[in-house]
Amino acid sequence: MNIEVIEVNVAFVAHDHKKEEMIEFTIAYQALFKPHSLFATGTTGRLIMENTDLDIMTFKSGPMGGDQQIGAMVSQNELDLLVFFRDPLVAQPHEPDITALLRLCDVYGIPVATNMATAELLVHALERGDFHWRDVIHQRRPSNIAQLKRSFPSAAKEESAAGQDRGLPRADSI
Repeated sequence: MNIEVIEVNVAFVAHDHKKEEMIEFTIAYQALFKPHSLFATGTTGRLIMENTDLDIMTFKSGPMGGDQQIGAMVSQNELDLLVFFRDPLVAQPHEPDITALLRLCDVYGIPVATNMATAELLVHALERGDFHWRDVIHQRRPSNIAQLKRSFPSAAKEESAAGQDRGLPRADSI
């Protein structure tokens, strides 16, 4: 059976005690993620790129607004899958942002993996082509992803000696 691969937009977020687990996960599945558009909060994205050959557009760190930037993508229906390795044993200072991001995913029907077990299931669904239903949604909305990518060149191709994260453009400038 020949499965057609559609490009999906995947975002990665990992709390501090879960970053190593995220790196291991993306190393294991980097060939599967390679043809897709990848996004991440600042440090998580940087660490994934340092340990894989994946090209990831990074936003600010989660506590500095990165979770909200990914939430903006969700609200514009520009995200297809969120892999968010949360640390349920540590209180996060930006918990309201985390809750808001997860709520938006529920509102817009975005699949979310908050642990390795669920991430494995969703990655295998992606591999099987089970995300074709998202293609229908993409056909019904204008895409700002191409413009977003032009506005913010991939972090993998930039030198970030200053270590600064990039932010999203204002909605009225897109």
